[in-house]
Amino acid sequence: MTATATATALGRDYRLLWSAAVSSRFGDALRTPALALLAAALTRDPRAIAAVTVAGQLPPLLFGLLGGAYADRWDRRRTMAAVDGARAVVVAALAVLVATGRAGVAALAAAAFLLATLGTLFDASAFALLPSLVSPAALATANGRLQAGTAVAGGLLGTPLAGVLFALAASLPFAVDALTFALAAALVLALRPLPAAPPRPAGRGVWREAWAGMRWVRRDRVLWGIALASAGSNLAISGVMAVLVLYALGALRVPAQAYGLFAAGVVTGGLLGALVAGRVAARFGTLPALRAVLLGQTVALTGFALARGPVTGGVALAAFAAGTTIWNSLWSAYGQGHVPAELLGRVGAAQRVVGLAAAPLGAALAGLAGEAYGVGPVVGAAAGVFALVTVGAWGTFRSTA
Repeated sequence: MTATATATALGRDYRLLWSAAVSSRFGDALRTPALALLAAALTRDPRAIAAVTVAGQLPPLLFGLLGGAYADRWDRRRTMAAVDGARAVVVAALAVLVATGRAGVAALAAAAFLLATLGTLFDASAFALLPSLVSPAALATANGRLQAGTAVAGGLLGTPLAGVLFALAASLPFAVDALTFALAAALVLALRPLPAAPPRPAGRGVWREAWAGMRWVRRDRVLWGIALASAGSNLAISGVMAVLVLYALGALRVPAQAYGLFAAGVVTGGLLGALVAGRVAARFGTLPALRAVLLGQTVALTGFALARGPVTGGVALAAFAAGTTIWNSLWSAYGQGHVPAELLGRVGAAQRVVGLAAAPLGAALAGLAGEAYGVGPVVGAAAGVFALVTVGAWGTFRSTA
């Protein structure tokens, strides 16, 4: 069954949300490479180019909890539409600056920072909105199909097209991205209005409400275990991604002209994982499946570290990517099914903040270790980190938890 067919079976409102998410992801996949290409065209200073990347990575850590608080305060449907409308304006303005030759590195960094900041509010609202659109039993499938659709739109369609559009006109990827945000806003507005959120206690500040989500996660044994496992996993994943191209070209002997095909295999693995996430949860239960996924990823990453050829390495990395999308679908479904609706935005944001906190550290450590010892030991160390995460999480994710 295709992702589109499943989206249709899950209902009209889910189909609209799925289409909005796919539209936004397609635009993101056009904009992100275009930002890097444009930054490289403006300057060869690696510090300036890195600043654009960092500007897009900081907001989830700085404002993630705040985005969750507002997602629980405001109407989530209207919030998502307003955010996408605002992002359309920001990207359209950037397209104009690029077209007129007035876009500098500072403008690119500012746009990346603002778009990522708005994205924290959108992501928290979308996470909290989904359980109101589908039944609890369908949450794992719904999350998986969202990831499948966005993987196709981003990895298989948007990213390859970005370079083509940029070659035609540097402003073109940003103009198309603005249109995708506008389309996503219209699709979200077409959702049926939801019941009003319950009133909040008077006198509570937004930061106090934001930290309520973190406190909830910290008190829940399973949710806290998921957050810590995500942090450990992202530490390893960021390290691998930081040296992936060097490892593929060197240890795996992937020809430079075939690296795009190698990377496409990773996307395909992630897509297959997203398509089977719902069946895995239905067959084994969410918590046992989480344990099995971590174990499978440890085996796959170990195989990747031991591989010495492009085919075996590519298959192992694709299997690892499949586990990542299954993991993301299952932890999202678990939280959406076990957290009160009025706290979903904050709890989901808190889990993302904890899970992402270790990612910059992983990339930095990989760079330093790769320079000192070579990239092979970096991938081996990442497999070791995953093994430790699996051992630590094994007892937390028992079916009786």
